[in-house]
Amino acid sequence: MSGLYFHIPFCRSKCPYCDFYSVVAAGHDLDRYVQALCLDLEQSRDWYGSAPFSTVFFGGGTPSLLSGEQIATLLQCATHHYGLRDDVEVSMEVNPGTVDVAALESYRRAGVNRLSIGVQSLDGHQLRWLQRAHSAQQAVDVVHAARRAGFSRINVDLMFALPGQSDESLRQTCRRLAELSPEHVAVYGLTVEEGTPLASAEQHGDWQPVDDETYCRHFQLVSEELTSLGYEHYEISNFARPGEACRHNLGYWQRQPYLGIGAGAHSFRACGWGERWACPDDVCRYMVLAEEGTSTRQCIETFNHDQAISEAAYLALRCCQGVDLDLFRQRYGVDFCEYFAEGIRACGHDLSHNGNRCSFNLQGWLLYNSHIENFLL
Repeated sequence: MSGLYFHIPFCRSKCPYCDFYSVVAAGHDLDRYVQALCLDLEQSRDWYGSAPFSTVFFGGGTPSLLSGEQIATLLQCATHHYGLRDDVEVSMEVNPGTVDVAALESYRRAGVNRLSIGVQSLDGHQLRWLQRAHSAQQAVDVVHAARRAGFSRINVDLMFALPGQSDESLRQTCRRLAELSPEHVAVYGLTVEEGTPLASAEQHGDWQPVDDETYCRHFQLVSEELTSLGYEHYEISNFARPGEACRHNLGYWQRQPYLGIGAGAHSFRACGWGERWACPDDVCRYMVLAEEGTSTRQCIETFNHDQAISEAAYLALRCCQGVDLDLFRQRYGVDFCEYFAEGIRACGHDLSHNGNRCSFNLQGWLLYNSHIENFLL
């Protein structure tokens, strides 16, 4: 399995909590950027290989600032130079307030078959605090518009651990989201990332993050609510109806190769024990490199055997399926339980060994950052 990721780093405005590379779209030539993406796709073929892609993901930023025609151009370019499998999953992030039914229909015609909608909250006060550019009603409306446009696979994003967010408010948001019947829900606790406006506001005493107890309680509440409504908690931050897990993200967690195209995009090549590469976090520099025919990416990490083993454990243990012990032995030539015997003991009852798999339970996921240190070099 091989994935293709397009980074579309343009937004109408910057969210204060976001640390992904993005810029305000005003003043940027989106057509030129799309053409640079196409050039990079063509020029990366010899470097990455030409196996057809199983998944494509348009992330950002706000990819829905691109037109349906521009999305179609990128997918046609990918098809021409690499090929897309017949059952390819093509996901695209959209933000409420940036699309209508006509735009969504154009994305559907272009080849997008899965939407990820940045709802974040259905509470107007919380949306204003997050400085989201949409209302709760616009979030609901875009989900309905996506259905009318023919999308049968929809993810919605939800945030928890927001200042002033009560247990009951979060519970009601989960239930209102479930009434929209998305196939997938991605859930993120608010975290303060260094260098963001949110971090600066905290340092100035303008707000305080919730305490650890509230954070954990909210995480458990969301898991209990969504699983009771028929969603499988298949990865720390992700829930899906049966058969609706995001195949593109599963590729990341299974340490599969993927090609990242765009300013700030990362790639993973299965050379040796693995290599990670990154494009510059600079739209103008990225476009110039692509237009000059110069490599747009640099190697930022080359893995040795032990590092690959460690990362494979780190990624697999994010998922409810955990580590497949037979597959781990085949890929890395070691017995997982012997190699990480000390780490497994340190996790205690939070790490389960069932048949051919090792996986964290919900309590293990709550303490994931602490537990996973036992598996890192």
